[in-house]
Amino acid sequence: MNEMKPDFLKYVDGLIPAIIQDADTNIVLMLGFMNKEALHKTRETKLVTFYSRTRKRLWTKGDVSKNYLHIVDIKIDCDSDTILIKAKPDGPVCHTGADTCFNEENISDNFLIELEKIITDRKENPNEQSYTSSLFKKGINAVAQKVGEEAVELIIEAKDNDAEKFKNEAADLLFHYLVLLSAKGFTLDDIITILKLRHSK
Repeated sequence: MNEMKPDFLKYVDGLIPAIIQDADTNIVLMLGFMNKEALHKTRETKLVTFYSRTRKRLWTKGDVSKNYLHIVDIKIDCDSDTILIKAKPDGPVCHTGADTCFNEENISDNFLIELEKIITDRKENPNEQSYTSSLFKKGINAVAQKVGEEAVELIIEAKDNDAEKFKNEAADLLFHYLVLLSAKGFTLDDIITILKLRHSK
């Protein structure tokens, strides 16, 4: 997390607005307020903690619903009077049950992120009707073998001139690659991090 020095003295009540943004989808989830103690606890526990203006005390988001907000990064704006927190929510953020307090669906424009969530759900909550669940049930060797098969099929299609078949085989390979990552306990972000490090060199 970035070193930050918010200016709590800019506000009479010592509270600074904190914007919460989903670290994966970039959707704004909610707005809360923090004092020095709330920010300290947030950084210490890695869970978003606010100061309640009505209850006059600290409260950690998710204490009741268990839908905690797990910190990924904290930033301070150019005037040092607003905090931006990037977090990963355990579930709906709004007390109404909505994904966000602005009644928006917390869905990424990047479909691969949503697909990863679906794959993870099929692994953690097996469904007998699900092809993906059946792959996980067969074990890592079967998943890895499937990736190999799809790679070979893509190579074969690459030698022909049928664009639709090539694109479909490419999609099959990408899907099964994501399943393999999940089976091994990794995410696409883990791989992207490695690529970024290589690029920076």
